[in-house]
Amino acid sequence: MKFLLLRLRVMWRRFRHGEQRQADSRHYTRQVDALMRRANPFSAWQERADWIIDVVQWLRHVPKVSMLDDDGRLRYRQERLRFLLEWLDSNRDLRRVVQATLQKTLREAAGPELFCATGLPHEPAFFSELSEHIVKLVLPKPPFEADLSALFTVLFPTSEDADWLLALDRDSVALLWKLMADDGIAHSYQQQVDEALIYLATMVLADGISKAFRQKLDPKMPLQATPFMVLRRELETYLYVNPRDDGALRSVRMLIAVCQAQTDRIYAHLDEHGVSVSLVYRVERMRAQLTRMALLTDLRAVIYGGGSQQDGQGAGQVQALLGDLIAAHHQRSSVRGMIQRSFSLLARKMVERNADHGEHYIARDSKEYRAMLKAAGRGGVITAFTVLGKSMVTALGAARFFEGIFASLNYAVSFMAISAVGGVLATKQPAVTAPVLASKMGQLDTVEGLRALLTEIALLLRSQAAAVFGNLMGVIPAMLLISGLILLTTDAPMMTAEHARASLHSLSVIGPTPLFAAFTGILLWLSSLASGFADNWFALRRLREALAQQRRLVYVLGAMRAERWAGWLDRNVAQIAGNLSLGLLLGMTPVLAQFFGLPLDVRHVTLATGSLTAAASSLGWEVLAAPQFWLAVAGIASIGILNVGVSFACALTLALRARDVPARIRRLVFRAVLRRFSASPRSFLFPEAAAPKPEAPAEAAAADKASNDTQQAGAGMQSESTPPDRHPGSRHG
Repeated sequence: MKFLLLRLRVMWRRFRHGEQRQADSRHYTRQVDALMRRANPFSAWQERADWIIDVVQWLRHVPKVSMLDDDGRLRYRQERLRFLLEWLDSNRDLRRVVQATLQKTLREAAGPELFCATGLPHEPAFFSELSEHIVKLVLPKPPFEADLSALFTVLFPTSEDADWLLALDRDSVALLWKLMADDGIAHSYQQQVDEALIYLATMVLADGISKAFRQKLDPKMPLQATPFMVLRRELETYLYVNPRDDGALRSVRMLIAVCQAQTDRIYAHLDEHGVSVSLVYRVERMRAQLTRMALLTDLRAVIYGGGSQQDGQGAGQVQALLGDLIAAHHQRSSVRGMIQRSFSLLARKMVERNADHGEHYIARDSKEYRAMLKAAGRGGVITAFTVLGKSMVTALGAARFFEGIFASLNYAVSFMAISAVGGVLATKQPAVTAPVLASKMGQLDTVEGLRALLTEIALLLRSQAAAVFGNLMGVIPAMLLISGLILLTTDAPMMTAEHARASLHSLSVIGPTPLFAAFTGILLWLSSLASGFADNWFALRRLREALAQQRRLVYVLGAMRAERWAGWLDRNVAQIAGNLSLGLLLGMTPVLAQFFGLPLDVRHVTLATGSLTAAASSLGWEVLAAPQFWLAVAGIASIGILNVGVSFACALTLALRARDVPARIRRLVFRAVLRRFSASPRSFLFPEAAAPKPEAPAEAAAADKASNDTQQAGAGMQSESTPPDRHPGSRHG
């Protein structure tokens, strides 16, 4: 309704002011006259640059209140440009002054930075480039002296300006060229293009022959035989010996393509053996430099092939280059975009390694479901002793910082013990099983793929339920037994009455418990990130081979034992890092939060259940009739749901972004899951009874109903989806 009223208002204003076109033309004349009279070829370069900026801003201006679409906005700007050119043709004296001002400004702006620096990363490392971007966002920009690259980026502050330049007609481009340049300026900028090509080739060569790059390329070859060295030699031959030789031009283009293929091989090596953010940044910088070299080579080929700025081919190449400069500048100036480009491969690798570990936590039949219950029961029993250790740490009355350190050690030792005995901690699973689900979402181009995904979701959630049930069935009796032993040996309950009531109150569903539970879910997800990062770091540093061949270790253990120990560490480093990081997060995060005045705490479903059991056993049977107890039971249920849900949602979101799963597929799967849950909620919690081969009616109904959505998505969904091109986790296979 709001947009309709705005449109009606605009239409009414147009109806009332329909006779103002001539008045607008007179208004344009006054504005252009005032702008053009400010031109002065004898003023300082900065003053002339400011005048050029004002002229371009007038050309880019579009009324804020308008019903123009993107094409209409482009036409509006082109009309203003044509009006300016026609006005200059009718005012010859001012035209000569404007022409002299523009040409002097372009002539004094020397250097190839416009072609080799605009829109390209400047710093040699990722974090130095990131800090440079942040400084530019915070601090004001210094005045630029005879820097055409800085002037160019100020003239076109939005990425839409690239479309405007590319939409200019041939006549307007020819008139602009006559106004701004002459043969001397054209020759000067042709030399700057050559200098930019040499500069870019040198930058590519410096990275291409570095040790970090050569170690990722097989087979190993001499430096002089690498395509980066050959590119530099062939480019110099083309520029300075045979500038009009088509064979030399083809050789340069072929070598640029070969160097781009080498960067693909480096990506493949990183994808298989571990990802380095700094190396990914350098590869991305090289790819951008090679792309810029290809554009400059095409422009130079047109110029030396007989084309000029006045003909259509030369003007088109110049427009394409300028449009690429604008688009690259706005793409590279985004801090978020730079972080996303540099960390995307690392995020995908961490997701794939988590997916590889997460396969072991999915119960696919009744036998595996019972095995999951038993493993979770063992985890629950050990967690009861964790609760006992936590109460002992609290009873010490140490300083808050040391209390957090001792709690972290208690959690970490407990989680390591659970892993050592083959147990399972329920809420650690979602963060490593969600990437498994994301890996299946790239195969939804058929109805069978959707049905398989629905089955996978049901199995995954069923496994989470088994882990939670097993933990609770293990921690409650173990905690009751520990409380009874303490009562028999010390003739006093495990908790005082005051402490027990405070524990019940802290677990009540009415209060901050749900918020703390959701916050704990985020900590669980962060521990999975630490697990994937440690696994990637171990593979990137080739620590398995390093430990197996370490001379002192081989001397002490022997070659076979050193190899087995390195292999065991390779298989379990992710689990060790995940346990240690989770213990540190659960123990120290509340301490650090309280240091900054934030009343945050952690609520883990298994630990909270142990605390509730200890408090109830200390207060006696009469606590079962107290409302506080049942509010705490409801709080335990909310803790379990939020722990699992938040960590699963965070991990799934990261996995979907890392795999570029389209939003259309995500919405389709969400609707299909809701339909199946409404048809058969029991299948998401408990294993189904053994049935004949045909699929269950609920699953068939949900999948058939969702198949209509799949048919409607059609080719669009197939094109948006990104099916996996390899099997993740080959190192662990």
